[in-house]
Amino acid sequence: MTLLDVSIVNVALPSIRTGIGASQSGLQWVLSGYALAFGLMLVPAGRLGDVRGRRLMFMVGLSLFTVASALAGAAQNETWLVAARLLQGVAGGVLVPQVSGFIQQMFRGAERGRAFGLLGATIGVSTAVGPLLGGVLIQLFGTHEGWRWVFYVNLPIGLALLPLAYRLLPGRPEPRSGGAARGDLDPFGVLLLGAGTAILLLPFVQEEQWRGPAKWLLVPLALLVLGAFVGWERRRGRSREPLVDLALFRRRSYGLGALLSLLYFAGFTSIFFVLTLFLQSGMHYSALEAGLSIMPFALGSGAAAAIGGRVVTRIGRPLVAAGLGMVVIGLLGTALAVQLDDNRSVGLATALPLLFAGVGSGLTIAPNQTLTLSEVPVDRAGSAGGVLQTAQRIGSAIGIAAVGSVFFSKAGRPHPDWSAGFKIGVLTSTGLAALALVVALVDVFTGPPNAPQAAERKPDAR
Repeated sequence: MTLLDVSIVNVALPSIRTGIGASQSGLQWVLSGYALAFGLMLVPAGRLGDVRGRRLMFMVGLSLFTVASALAGAAQNETWLVAARLLQGVAGGVLVPQVSGFIQQMFRGAERGRAFGLLGATIGVSTAVGPLLGGVLIQLFGTHEGWRWVFYVNLPIGLALLPLAYRLLPGRPEPRSGGAARGDLDPFGVLLLGAGTAILLLPFVQEEQWRGPAKWLLVPLALLVLGAFVGWERRRGRSREPLVDLALFRRRSYGLGALLSLLYFAGFTSIFFVLTLFLQSGMHYSALEAGLSIMPFALGSGAAAAIGGRVVTRIGRPLVAAGLGMVVIGLLGTALAVQLDDNRSVGLATALPLLFAGVGSGLTIAPNQTLTLSEVPVDRAGSAGGVLQTAQRIGSAIGIAAVGSVFFSKAGRPHPDWSAGFKIGVLTSTGLAALALVVALVDVFTGPPNAPQAAERKPDAR
C-alpha cells in the first residue's frame, strides 16, 4: 500500500484536478508532500521499532495509513487532500522500516536473502503497477470521482491486515545491546535529522513550483544541518545510544550499499514519472493504456527479485552489478525504441526493453538490500533500514527533479516535442543508473572476494 501510493497517484492527477478543481501547486503537493513526510519518518520510526517493538509500530503505521486513506478519498478541496496525503506519508514512514527490521530479526543467511527477494518483488511490482491500477480504477469509476478510489482501495486491505499482523508478527522487542535504556530515543538527533532531510528534499520536490535559482541555497544549508547531526551523533555515541550508529557506515557493505541505493532510485523512480507523462500527454494514452505500457517492467522486476533473493548469498555484489548493467542496456533500448517509433504503437515498441530493464531492476533492489544490511546488528535493524530507505527517498526526489527538468526543457515549450523530452529524460535516468553501476563495480573489483554471509543461526522468531 505505501509504495503503491507513490506511483498510483501520478495517473490520477487529471482526475483530481477535474474532481475538486485542484491547482497545479496543490497537485504538486499531493505528490511531493507524501514523499517528504514519508522520508522524514523513516529513521525515527525505525528506531522506535527497535526500542518499543516492531509489531506495535507496524500496527500503528498500518492503522494510521488506513485512516489517512479514508480521509484522502473523502477530500472536498485541495487543502484537505494535501493534509491527508501528509498524514499518509507519516504513516507510511512509520510502517515501512519495520519490515526490513522484521526480516533482520527473523531470518539468517540464505533465508534472509529469500525474504528480501520477496520484499524486492513487492517494491518493484507495487511501484510499477501503480499506474495500471490507478488507470483501471479511474476507468471503472469515471474521471470525476475515480481518483477517490485510488485511496479507498486501501481500506479493505488495511482492515484485513490488522488482525493478521497482530496474530502473525513477533511482538517481543529484540534485546538491546550494550545495556542502553529502552526509552532513550535521542530527540535532538531526531530534530536535526528531520530538519536536515526536509531542507534537502524541499527544493527537489518543489523544483517545478519554486522558480529561480534561490531555492538551491537550501542544499548547502541542509548539508550544514546534517553535518551538525553527524557531530551530535558522534558526541552522543560516546556515552549514550545515538539515533543512527555512524559506525555502520564504516562497514563497507553498508556504506557502499546506501550510496548505490541512492543513485539507483534516482534513476529508477524517475523513469515512471517521464514515461507516464510522455504516454498520457504526448501520445494521448488513457490512464489505463499508460499503466499497461509500464507493466513489462513490473513483471520483469517482480519475477527477477524473487530469483535474485535466492542466489544473492552465493553470488554477492556481482549479481547487483549484472542487474544494473541490464537496467542500463534496457533503458538505452527504450530510448532507441522511441526514436524508431514515436507513434501510438510506441507502448508495444518499448515493451521488450522495459521487460529487460525490469529484470535487471529485480536483480538490483532486493540483492542490494540483503548485502547492505548483512552486517547490521539485529537491534539496529529498524534504524539502519530507515537510513537506507531515506537514501532511496532522497534519490527519488533528486532523480525526479533532475530528469523532470531536462524532460520539460523539451516537452514544456509552447510547441512541445514529447519524444525528444522523453529521450533526454531516459538518457538522464540511464546516467544515474550507470553511476550506481560504477559503485557496484568498485565494490566487486576492490572488495573481499567472497560474498558477505550473514550468520546461519536460525533465531527464535516469536
